[in-house]
Amino acid sequence: MAAESAAFTPLTLPVLPLDDEVVLPGMVVPLDLNDADVRAAVEAAQAAARSEPGKPRVLLVPRIDGTYASTGVLGTVEQVGRLADGDPGALIRGRGRVRIGAGTTGPGAALWVEGTRLDEKVPEPVPGHVTELVKEYKALATAWLRKRGAWQVVDRVQAIDDVSALADNSGYSPFLTTEQKVELLETADPVARLKLATQQLRDHLAEQDVAETIAKDVQEGVDKQQREFLLRRQLEAVRKELRELNGEKGGEESDDYRARVEAADLPEKVREAALKEVDKLERSSDQSPEGSWIRTWLDTVLELPWNERTEDAYDIQGAKAILDAEHAGLEDVKERITEYLAVRKRRGERGLGVVGGRRGGAVLALVGPPGVGKTSLGESVAHAMGRKFVRVALGGVRDEAEIRGHRRTYVGALPGRIVRAIKEAGSMNPVVLLDEIDKVGSDFRGDPAAALLEVLDPAQNHTFRDHYLEVELDLSDVVFLATANVLEAIPEALLDRMELVRLDGYTEDEKIVIARDHLLPRQLERAGLDKDEVSIDEGALRKLAGEYTREAGVRNLERSIARLLRKVAAQHELGERELPFTVTDDDLRGLIGRPHHVPESAQDPAERRTAVPGVATGLAVTGAGGDVLYVEASLADPETGAAGLTLTGQLGDVMKESAQIALSFLRSHGAELELPVGDLKDRGVHIHFPAGAVPKDGPSAGITMTTALASLLSGRLVRTDVAMTGEVSLTGRVLPIGGVKQKLLAAHRAGVTTVIIPKRNEPDLDDVPAEVLDKLDVHAVTDVRQVLELALSPATNGAAPEVPVAA
Repeated sequence: MAAESAAFTPLTLPVLPLDDEVVLPGMVVPLDLNDADVRAAVEAAQAAARSEPGKPRVLLVPRIDGTYASTGVLGTVEQVGRLADGDPGALIRGRGRVRIGAGTTGPGAALWVEGTRLDEKVPEPVPGHVTELVKEYKALATAWLRKRGAWQVVDRVQAIDDVSALADNSGYSPFLTTEQKVELLETADPVARLKLATQQLRDHLAEQDVAETIAKDVQEGVDKQQREFLLRRQLEAVRKELRELNGEKGGEESDDYRARVEAADLPEKVREAALKEVDKLERSSDQSPEGSWIRTWLDTVLELPWNERTEDAYDIQGAKAILDAEHAGLEDVKERITEYLAVRKRRGERGLGVVGGRRGGAVLALVGPPGVGKTSLGESVAHAMGRKFVRVALGGVRDEAEIRGHRRTYVGALPGRIVRAIKEAGSMNPVVLLDEIDKVGSDFRGDPAAALLEVLDPAQNHTFRDHYLEVELDLSDVVFLATANVLEAIPEALLDRMELVRLDGYTEDEKIVIARDHLLPRQLERAGLDKDEVSIDEGALRKLAGEYTREAGVRNLERSIARLLRKVAAQHELGERELPFTVTDDDLRGLIGRPHHVPESAQDPAERRTAVPGVATGLAVTGAGGDVLYVEASLADPETGAAGLTLTGQLGDVMKESAQIALSFLRSHGAELELPVGDLKDRGVHIHFPAGAVPKDGPSAGITMTTALASLLSGRLVRTDVAMTGEVSLTGRVLPIGGVKQKLLAAHRAGVTTVIIPKRNEPDLDDVPAEVLDKLDVHAVTDVRQVLELALSPATNGAAPEVPVAA
């Protein structure tokens, strides 16, 4: 007991500072005596030991950033000699913790302090929770030591039973920081110290497990990449050998997208976007689907003609000659293209090619019936301007992505049709024909017509963005030609962005010129005939245009010519006809049968539709151009009691209202017109429009229905050579209508010689070809009374013919 009590008396010891190092009790450490502080402390301890029994003692104190810890370790100098590297050194063993007190004096140059030895014993018997803590620490320490392969140390750790010594054993752990070791040193309670050492070891093992898992994953990834790299190099070598075997050259440079992008002539923003995608491609794996998306996108961008432009042919006279040679008629379009070229030429001469980032493109809408040459006109425009031509068919398109493109994350994504047209043309200023723009529909996939708003807006299309490209594309130098059959089917906002040019159809003389100069040579070639073998005289062509076909365009005329030539070719091969042969109008019936459209004026007077009262000839506009429309009226037998108005012929609401207006006008003004209006009160009126399978609507048949009813009531026939169009009001005024040019062309084709139109439509006659006006007697009227005076034949011998009665 005496020895034990002496051990815990105050101590006076020389200080041995440890810079950024910590020694715990039980540890044996070698120290270099070349350090002045270490040598001074050891020499002072040796000097003190000469007067005291035992080994020299020092106080090992951690010194962190020049600051001493509050707790040190009593150490004994076990041996002084040479270290492994030959330098003088001392071997010191830590014995126990010492609480540092005040400084004092002592022999030598060392710093002496007073200290108190701390009690580090665990009371007996050891509590159960402490025993479990010891087991846990030993298990964790054993697991860590086995991972490091230190099997001999495992046995030594397992042999330690003292709680304090076991906790201090963690001082050998290399993973502990200096701060953690100082915390262990300053924790005097052995159980708390063991808990702290256990927690530190547990945290380290957890971090080590995570690090090992990451290292394993990284190693597996590296191994996979190395294996993939090796296999791909082998594959490239095999492909190279195959190319050399087949006599092919190169092949590797095309895969170097970075070099291709840097070598390409791209706009600055497009180049930046492409280089970003190249960076992504270089970082992505070959198995990643993103890699294939990026390659496809880069290929599309590199194939677009960003800075390619064709030089416009500024030979205005030559361009006009090309248009005249390739298309007869269509003067409005030819004038517009000539104006465009003239303005482009003058802008180029004055350095105004690009103003506000926009170039001088054009957006034209060619609206007209089928077969008038809208589509083929686009090619002629491109030919006249010296530009590339691309046709984009929009008929039936219902997906907005067809115009703007798909997002490139979608499977099978493609740029829109506009971008594909530019790519196909190979220049940034082609002539793009948007064919059948009125046939564009909309459904759950969006509205393509709405997507066209930006494309066809000259104020916006210089920064057009396709969803697939996601970079700006300049469309301001493109000439867009949109074709449509029905103007009303084009959305108003879209129509507002286009300059409207109407193609109302050809006159008979123009058809003959087209047939002679264009259709006949083409069909002769297709029939395998030479122009010296078969010819068609002008009379036959005129009869084909007037009696075998009646249309605004020339498609059926071309089919008739083709049929005629096939018949001649077949007869020649059968030996029934000798060549050369000239087809006359007398040969047509024998070759292709009877005419299908005989004019009313050419029929027998008794067989004409207007041979009875109550039938009038009107004019209408359909999707196929102008047409002749007949109106028939009849009165019901008074005995049937079927009063009122009956309308048939699949009429629209507007046309039905026009019939009501016509009937009301005659009822209120019948006496003034000397008509027996009493019949209108007691007998039912039936108005019918033949061709009942065709829907009809519009107000322009108003005066035609009024004339038919007046003819019915008066018994006076309507003149066969008269056709009319105009809206009627309740007061008998004739109001203006649309489509005058198309209607007059239809009247000319039908053999009508006199046409009645509203007075306010008289300026529209300027659009009608002169050769048509020369053959028509056009009367501009303001009142229905004028119409009746012109259209009704005088009564024969003052007696009214029999009025038709409905069955």
